[in-house]
Amino acid sequence: MRIRRTFPIALVVVIVAAAVTFAVQLRKHAPPEPARLLPGADAFLYGNLGWARKANGGKLLLPVAHDPEYDRFIQETGFDFERDLDAVAFAIHYPQSWLGGGTGGAAPEPRFSEVFTGRFDGSRCIAYLKKTANSVENYESVDIFTIPLYGRSFRIAILGVDTVAASNHDDPAVIRGMVDRSRRLASPFGGPALLRRYYKRVQLASPVWMVARVEPSSPGFEAWSAVFPKPADLVISASYNPLHLPLRTGVLHLRAEAWAANDDDAHDITDKANVFLAMFRSAELSVGAGGNDADLKAVFDSLQVRQEGNRAVLSAILPGGVLRKLGETSDQTLENAPSAAPPQAAESR
Repeated sequence: MRIRRTFPIALVVVIVAAAVTFAVQLRKHAPPEPARLLPGADAFLYGNLGWARKANGGKLLLPVAHDPEYDRFIQETGFDFERDLDAVAFAIHYPQSWLGGGTGGAAPEPRFSEVFTGRFDGSRCIAYLKKTANSVENYESVDIFTIPLYGRSFRIAILGVDTVAASNHDDPAVIRGMVDRSRRLASPFGGPALLRRYYKRVQLASPVWMVARVEPSSPGFEAWSAVFPKPADLVISASYNPLHLPLRTGVLHLRAEAWAANDDDAHDITDKANVFLAMFRSAELSVGAGGNDADLKAVFDSLQVRQEGNRAVLSAILPGGVLRKLGETSDQTLENAPSAAPPQAAESR
């Protein structure tokens, strides 16, 4: 009798444990929550800026230029991108007129949708948006502010205490859809179709990644056409290793996968990428580039391109020293930049 009573309890425990494990695995392989809020698009970009600050001694790798207009924004909202932004996810909408068609509708150039997470002062941000917007729409109890910006309608909505959505897509249904998805954010199956298809190829816990359609015959892809003779899907990601034994320092493992229509197209991409790689290495040897820079030499030595079926795969190792030098270069660029235009000039643009 004791066995009969114990067996159902044990069975329930096993089922619950299996369900929890299954849910954890789903969440582990699901896109980050900001990315799951994004609308359907043709390219996606994600960055964990909190990680970037840790890798660069508490500063962003690419500092934001402070012009008078941006300084006024900080004073009125209390929000500083360099200090308060934790993560950002972008959706890029190609114009419908591009070959292959895009999600940007009739717009002549790409449109963008974004989700930001960070530390916001809600009351100050709302006051700023009310003052700046030319219209406000209340949708599902969320205010959507429309701000005229460079001849476009830039819509922004505060979705929660730490989340803001924005889009300059011409269709207002795009940001309304982001509001709707914020109500069912817990679903690990959510997110745009292209992202759901390829996110499993992003390296685990990658702090920065990109998933994109490459249309080499379309405007804006001129530089890509040298490597991509035909359309392909591209997945770029990075994983951080805090202690890479050969280099004895933290490194980023970069991987780029180009998914072609077939093996022959992947072979063409691989061959063209290897030609460019050989040119880079020849230039390095001829001019001595990086000869005294161990970090840069490690990057060149680690670059590899190979074919795996209908994929062309590029891999590289980026030492932490390279990341620090990128940050230092950005700081010097900002310091040497000419003074920003006075406020009245900025407002007249």
